[in-house]
Amino acid sequence: MPFFSTNDGKRLYFEDTGSGRPVLCLAGLTRNSRDFSFLAPHMTDWRMIAMDYRGRGQSEHDSDHGNYSLLRESQDVIDLLDHLDLDQVTVIGTSRGGLIAMTLATTHPKRLAAVVLNDVGPVFNPSGIAKIMEYVGKQPVSKTYDEAAQALQHMMGPQFPGISLKRWRQMAEFQNQETTEGLTLRYDPALRTALLEQAAAGAIPDMWIFFEALQDIPTGVIRGENSDLLSAQTLAEMQNRHPGLISATVPDRGHVPFLDEPQSLGVIRKVLDAA
Repeated sequence: MPFFSTNDGKRLYFEDTGSGRPVLCLAGLTRNSRDFSFLAPHMTDWRMIAMDYRGRGQSEHDSDHGNYSLLRESQDVIDLLDHLDLDQVTVIGTSRGGLIAMTLATTHPKRLAAVVLNDVGPVFNPSGIAKIMEYVGKQPVSKTYDEAAQALQHMMGPQFPGISLKRWRQMAEFQNQETTEGLTLRYDPALRTALLEQAAAGAIPDMWIFFEALQDIPTGVIRGENSDLLSAQTLAEMQNRHPGLISATVPDRGHVPFLDEPQSLGVIRKVLDAA
């Protein structure tokens, strides 16, 4: 399995498939490279790269949970690009991955050919943050993937009407590991502590400054119609500040779209063409 070492010695997992121009897929806060499984069949003409952040998926955990931060994770992305000898990539960033993409636009803009933000922007609805904090870092109550799938369908169903139990089971497998004693998280629970400490320290920057660093970079935004994190008002303001922004709202989706929806694929293709 492919791993690389960061400049501070952490061993992180990544996947690198296909050929063509490189597209780097960055997952959500607690998620991993498997999050892009639904997009992958639509990316056969591209070199698709995905990574597990430190403390997530198959990557090494960090004993210093303060390193679970946007700046450190952004540097890890640069370390991966250097490892692969890639001067520039298009980034598809889901939620946390989109924040990392905006951070890179301020610190390493020349490494970005284009950016797609999946249901994330410079402003976060408090209700969405509260919902995330309800589960992040807490071990699953469900004992099996089937139980977890039913729990996900119950919790997420109002935002994602019509999604089959089969897909929710796939999501349960992406996010959890089944053991003889039940399910366990596929990420370091200390991520919760890191988030709480960063919030208490006022370490969350004004993300509008980071978003505006994308002005000269082809950028797309995908928003779930029922998203509780990215509002329609924030998306409209993003459009005002980035007139060339390519955007679409995906019906019957919350936070976050799966990226295989026609609207999501339309934005991705337009941005890739612009890159």
